[in-house]
Amino acid sequence: MSQPQQAESMDITNLEQLARRADYSLRKTLKCDPDATHDGGDHRPRQVFSGHYVPVKPTPIDQPHYLAHSHTFFRELGLADGLAHSPDFIRFFSGDLNNPPEPLLDTGWACGYALSIYGTEYTQQCPFGTGNGYGDGRALSVLEVVLQSQRWEMQLKGAGQTPYCRGADGRAVLRSSVREFLAQESMHALGVPTSRSLCLYASATEKVKRPWYSANSRSLDPDQLILEPVAITTRVAPSFIRVGQLELFARRARSKAHPQAMEELEQLVMHLIEREYAGEIDPSLSREQQLLELARLFRERLTTLIANWVRVGYCQGNFNSDNCAAGGFTLDYGPFGFCEVFDPYYQPWTGGGRHFCFFNQPAAAERNFRSFCSALSPLLAEHPDSLHELDSIQTHFTPVMQQKMEQMWAAKLGLNRFDYKLYDELIKLMTDTPVDYTCFFRELSKLPDDIHALEASFYPSNQPQKQLEERSQRWTAWLDQWREQVINDNPERSLEEISEQLLATNPKYIPRERFLATAYQQAAEGSTDLLHELQEVITQPYAEQSAAIAEKYDRLKPLEHFGVGGLSHYSCSS
Repeated sequence: MSQPQQAESMDITNLEQLARRADYSLRKTLKCDPDATHDGGDHRPRQVFSGHYVPVKPTPIDQPHYLAHSHTFFRELGLADGLAHSPDFIRFFSGDLNNPPEPLLDTGWACGYALSIYGTEYTQQCPFGTGNGYGDGRALSVLEVVLQSQRWEMQLKGAGQTPYCRGADGRAVLRSSVREFLAQESMHALGVPTSRSLCLYASATEKVKRPWYSANSRSLDPDQLILEPVAITTRVAPSFIRVGQLELFARRARSKAHPQAMEELEQLVMHLIEREYAGEIDPSLSREQQLLELARLFRERLTTLIANWVRVGYCQGNFNSDNCAAGGFTLDYGPFGFCEVFDPYYQPWTGGGRHFCFFNQPAAAERNFRSFCSALSPLLAEHPDSLHELDSIQTHFTPVMQQKMEQMWAAKLGLNRFDYKLYDELIKLMTDTPVDYTCFFRELSKLPDDIHALEASFYPSNQPQKQLEERSQRWTAWLDQWREQVINDNPERSLEEISEQLLATNPKYIPRERFLATAYQQAAEGSTDLLHELQEVITQPYAEQSAAIAEKYDRLKPLEHFGVGGLSHYSCSS
């Protein structure tokens, strides 16, 4: 599947110009569900037994209006900012694909996938108990384009029902859409591989009921039903192929679910290579060697991703295989959160458990990688040497992950090499104190002489005075030892140069939940000022910015927000 060659022009200013960059590689290369309707009117739950995708006509939101778009990403793609306000663009990316300019298609496509939770595959999540009804329930891809020599797939989140909707309404609410839009903006700016935000539109009239928390609720689960505006956010990635997708087709191949099952698995895997790894895997290699190289490269990307998550304090509260992109980037922003008060077991989602908590993310990634390798194994069944090598690649995930984590912690602490004793004592101190994860490392990046500056990142403690004094002594001892080690590790560099590097590693601004909440609450009331201000702040996460911005956004979590549903935890995010 070759990339189209085309001359790039100035900014794209209308939908017709964007349409000329369309190239639907997935629909050209892979197989359509043979039971699909010809017009995309496939909006009720049903089993999908074969094929890689189902054509589905999106359900447009009523009276869409502009909320936000990614100025940064528009520039990268060569899109004019004004395009986001264009009526044709708004109509298309709010789900109205009727009579689009050629060669745009008037249907989107949804894909099925399997579900593994911490390495154990489940089928009962679909209405039929078979796993053949689980997949893109409210996400619809509507466009593939090649812009600036890069292929991108554009997917609407909340564009109505699909065969995989499991009886739900297929909508996303403004609240979750704002969170996802801003989270993707933030993660890209932080330097963490991620799907990207393109644009965000909301309906002026359409609302749906969702369970959510009443003001200052201390309940773990939402305690009321509320009417919320619906919205559609467009997320963009080189592809949206998930580990769970590979699992589904591998399961069908193993069980010989239909005569083309093995062929469909191979087609999907080779399409993944072409979409996500084309520049890294030599197509002249044998098929077996390409698959092994795919496993090595995915391992490299996935371990790097997880180390970055921990570096910036991000927790993917529901890291199942269906939320794990086979391209090795952050895919789904449902139950996510950024760690504020440091806790190795931080988990924003009440249904996530410790297996998906902050410091368990490397272990969760290992389970997803195991599922990934298992999905490749049917294609290597007749090559025992390759199967053995694949098993070796899988077995070495843990040491590779450990190496990436150690490299990350060394960089986060300004050290040339990982020092376990320094790290171990620091984690104990951060847990016992407790500290704000982002504020602490930002202050540490300034190489303070004593702990007074660090204390600005400490949350109040009820410990007796004697314990507080002992804690202070431990902090002083650790800080002195750490500063000495940093200086010894960097003999050719000034303290200013060391600090500059640390400040570029440890961010100052993250999307803290209370700011996200205020932004989506105000947006629901008709004001997007805070949404846009927050977008501007979090897309410059390593910059000091103004004193007014620092006063507003560089602050510890208010004590009154602890334990509050929707600010400290949540059980749903739709």
